[in-house]
Amino acid sequence: MWSIPIIGIISDMFKRFFTRKQTSILSAAFAIAAMVFTSRVLGLVRNRLLTSHFTPDEIDLYFAALRIPNFLYEILIAGAITVAFIPVFTSYLSQKKQEEAFTIAAIILNIAGIIVSIAVAILIPLTPLVLRVIVPGFTDAQIAETVYYTRIVLVLQVLPLVIGNIITGILQSFKRFLIPAMAPVVYNIGSIFGIVVLTPAWGLSGAIYGIGLGAVLFLIIQLPLLATVAYHHRFIVSLRHKGLWRLVRLMLPRTFVVGASQVDATIDFMLASLIGPGSITVFAFAQQLQLLPIGLFGLPIAQAALPTLSEYAAEGKIQAFKDSILTSLHQILFFVFPASAMLIVLQIPIVRLFYGADQFDWPVTVMTGRTIMYFSFSLFAQSMILLFSRAFFALQDSRTPVIVAVGSIVLNSLLSLLFVMWLRLDVWSLGLSTSISSIIHAFALLYVLDKKVHAFDRTRLFLPFIKIMTATAIMAIFIRIPVKLLDTLVFDTTRTFSLLVLTGIASCIGLATYIFFAWFFNIKEVLLFMVFARKLTKVKDILFEPSREVGGE
Repeated sequence: MWSIPIIGIISDMFKRFFTRKQTSILSAAFAIAAMVFTSRVLGLVRNRLLTSHFTPDEIDLYFAALRIPNFLYEILIAGAITVAFIPVFTSYLSQKKQEEAFTIAAIILNIAGIIVSIAVAILIPLTPLVLRVIVPGFTDAQIAETVYYTRIVLVLQVLPLVIGNIITGILQSFKRFLIPAMAPVVYNIGSIFGIVVLTPAWGLSGAIYGIGLGAVLFLIIQLPLLATVAYHHRFIVSLRHKGLWRLVRLMLPRTFVVGASQVDATIDFMLASLIGPGSITVFAFAQQLQLLPIGLFGLPIAQAALPTLSEYAAEGKIQAFKDSILTSLHQILFFVFPASAMLIVLQIPIVRLFYGADQFDWPVTVMTGRTIMYFSFSLFAQSMILLFSRAFFALQDSRTPVIVAVGSIVLNSLLSLLFVMWLRLDVWSLGLSTSISSIIHAFALLYVLDKKVHAFDRTRLFLPFIKIMTATAIMAIFIRIPVKLLDTLVFDTTRTFSLLVLTGIASCIGLATYIFFAWFFNIKEVLLFMVFARKLTKVKDILFEPSREVGGE
């Protein structure tokens, strides 16, 4: 007789936990980071399962099948609709015009659905021609097989992801970050389901169908929360709405940048296919692994900062805007720098732990590790770009980041072509070209943003940066020494358990060293780390932090 009240209480607690606001940048970033970490780990599990079921040559087909759908998705969504959408949508909410905000959201959802449907219908018959350009190193048989897989992904993946990401923008504008951050988690769960359950019967097709399942789950998980913010969808398409054209003005330059970056990514893909069999897999695995710390620290903090930065910009609070930028920047650097050091020093053990299945042999492991190392030199810069780009969009300035980004993209493409086609370097050179262009890109954005906001305080900007770099350099030394000693004298690293213990010991020594020197150098962000450590047993306190800014300077 007590079952119904207990179920009701549990249901109410569950609802309040997942639907409450995350009102500060810290709480929002933690909610995003927790889910991004889970999603990235599941992504690595998916890749490990791929290496267990397929050879690197076969996995090349898997990633090749994603290139055209990802190109279309990135053009429509990644940094375009969502980064432009949130400032416009938030401006209506801040003016207490919720119905107007919902109207512009409905218009965007409907137009996006129409554009995606038309684009997919056009691309399906053109898939063979496009693939011959994208993967010139593939044989006719590989092209034919990849065409089949690509068409499946186009039909099943793109529309749910596009619609789901616009809904993510709506929910984040209402300071609901947890459920949207869970959407990529269920996406990877769908992908894993395809590999584990469908692959034994359907081969690589099972893994491809898993991608489609994940995309549908990505959309579905957000729909219940959308109802809690009182959103009611209307099937309207109005090309005269002024909010639409505000969004288009912001979105078009960013869409141009994303398009250029996708061309750049496609050039890397083409070059990898020409280097040799398995090179696409090496490049994709290295790129995804280096994205783990960016997704865990850089993206969540930058993404969580955008609504707050948009509010400060709309209200003309430039000093608060600058303070928020510096706080977010140093929080990003505090976490990303040590992650870079670990990937650089522990590159081979990490690759063997994550991808070391029987079909992923030693030469492929070494090349993946080397590629990760070159990517990792610019993790801090790639994370800075995420924050600074959003700062410009919060100021509703889309032109500046476009100009800087296009220059960086052109540089990266030229360096990639130089390294592979002229110098005949291996696939790791694609990671090196990315790092060089990303570092130049990040500091160019910082230079222009500094001018735009009438200068950051130089001491507050650069001193924490120098301190964090110094602590990271010391940490790298303290990781390298135990790895060399223990690998030679104690552990048989041909065994997974021994490799795991070695990596764990070296990582713990390195992190302890980093925290000590961060404290010794009086890096304020170490206090943030300690707050996290104390609150890990009180997740609610982190997720629903009442203050607007935490860890400010």
